[in-house]
Amino acid sequence: MNNINQLTIQNSVLALIDHQPFVAFPIQSITATELINNATALAKVGKELEIPTVLTTINAKGGPLNDPLFVQISSIFPNHDVIDRVNTNAWSDPKFKDAIKATKRKKIIMAGLWTEVCLAQTAISAMKDGYEVFFVSDASGGLSPESHNDAKLRMIQAGAQPLTWAAVMAELCPDNTTEEYKRLYSVVIENGQGVSAPVQYIMANLNNKN
Repeated sequence: MNNINQLTIQNSVLALIDHQPFVAFPIQSITATELINNATALAKVGKELEIPTVLTTINAKGGPLNDPLFVQISSIFPNHDVIDRVNTNAWSDPKFKDAIKATKRKKIIMAGLWTEVCLAQTAISAMKDGYEVFFVSDASGGLSPESHNDAKLRMIQAGAQPLTWAAVMAELCPDNTTEEYKRLYSVVIENGQGVSAPVQYIMANLNNKN
């Protein structure tokens, strides 16, 4: 059995695919609140750890209505170029592929909408070109729980590895004593949901001892 390769800050690139309001409207595999929270948390992890991040939209411009990234994500990367596409497979867009290649990193942390369409197509194509894909299931969403789960299974069968955003964060920063780990406190407090309260409690007590 092959060893499961781990993520590190140095070997990873983050790709956020089509986290847009209109694209998110029909998502049924996860609530809108959870989806936005988790995708935002993942984006913050990338930002705080200075991991190269590629942002993409589909049909965000040129139609009767604009459909930009969630404001929660665009505010994290205010000056970031966003690659807008017309093809559901982001890997087929030269700008997207070139942006990934430019990082010279072979492990892609990937999340997107819809799981069964844009995310799965992009993940499978990237793996065919020799990249390792780690898809973040709870920062992605499908048209139904069944379609989301089927897409996850399809990507796993093709060789992708499933993670949650918290698992990504913990794998990138397993050492609790590092400065990088401390930079993630704010992410857990703001987006950690059930974990947020105990972390706030611990931080308050630690601060009182200083």
